[in-house]
Amino acid sequence: MPGIPGLTQNVTTGILQTQTTRNFSAGASASLLLFDGLRNFRQLQRAKLSQLASQYSLDLMRDDIALFVANSYLQVLFNKQSLEILESQLEVTKAQLERTEDLVEAGVLPEGDLLEIQATYADEMQRIIVAQNNIRISLISLAQTLLIKDYENFDIADREYDVLGSEILARTPEELVANAKEERNEIKVAEANLELAEADVELAKGAYYPSLGAFFNYNTRESGAGRIVGAIQDPDQPNRPIGFVESSGDVVVAPNTIAQLGNPLPFFRQLYLNDGITYGVQLSIPVLNGFSTRNQVKRNKINVERATFQLEQAELDLEADVYQAYVDAQGAYEAYEAALVALNAQERANTYATERFDVGLTNAFDFSQSKLRLENAQTEVIRAKYDYIFKLKVIELYFGIPVTDLKF
Repeated sequence: MPGIPGLTQNVTTGILQTQTTRNFSAGASASLLLFDGLRNFRQLQRAKLSQLASQYSLDLMRDDIALFVANSYLQVLFNKQSLEILESQLEVTKAQLERTEDLVEAGVLPEGDLLEIQATYADEMQRIIVAQNNIRISLISLAQTLLIKDYENFDIADREYDVLGSEILARTPEELVANAKEERNEIKVAEANLELAEADVELAKGAYYPSLGAFFNYNTRESGAGRIVGAIQDPDQPNRPIGFVESSGDVVVAPNTIAQLGNPLPFFRQLYLNDGITYGVQLSIPVLNGFSTRNQVKRNKINVERATFQLEQAELDLEADVYQAYVDAQGAYEAYEAALVALNAQERANTYATERFDVGLTNAFDFSQSKLRLENAQTEVIRAKYDYIFKLKVIELYFGIPVTDLKF
């Protein structure tokens, strides 16, 4: 669509004229901050501290997840070994059931003993089903923790774990606390947050200082309007008055010329001829900013005090956690040893009860109760064992042993 002529300035000649024209202009600017109270430098330092604090927080989350996974893993092992105990006791009960049937048929034992053994056998079968279900549930829980979707085929290797590493309990709680303060990520996170708060104070103080910057601008233009190529005397009005003689009143005239326009120069030639450059420096001095800088510095100093208290609280919490974990591990070890002693006593008692039952000196109910007490003692040994192993791993983490180096 053609343009409508109008009175516009020719950007090349500067002359107002009625025309339809095309104009193009372009420019580029660049600036460089030379000094701003070291705020950019301190902002970079703060960003690095923030990244470090985030890494410590990530490591802390990894430790917590690793402990959760280890606990779920040990739960699966406990359930599997509990099933093995039940299956082993079921075999014993099955043998006793067959023997009791023979003795009842021979008239040596009353039929009530056979019924008691049959009831015990049925009860153990039911507990085996419950134990199998517990294994399945614990495996699904572990798979979900590990983000494994194939629940049907997921399983862990069957192996026996020995109770190792009790030598770490020979260390004093003070040693454990000292190592924990150096190694644990809870303290590192709190220390990094304190450094961040201190960096914020220095960053806010930078606003007190003037800022110095440099700038550079480049611009150029082009027009489709004609250019001045010369001047000729106006034929309609060759002369034009420019003044008069005061004494005589005669008018003073001068030649009246008009510009002679030619075709515009090529596009890139105009860009080259019409370009311009400006550059310089700029200084900004803060005089009054509504006391915002002073207030920001005060707020950041309060944050430093808060971060200091949080660091002290983290150290106190860690100390309490280490002492609690140390006492729990010691208690778990003593409970495991006590469970072993109780198991040894129950094994001897069950052997004695079995011998008495075989010769008819005790009834089936007393024999079943003896087997049940033995089974409970075996289960308690397994429970105490894995409880102690888990609590020992917690102590090792506090002592600074990485999660990947924990041994079972």
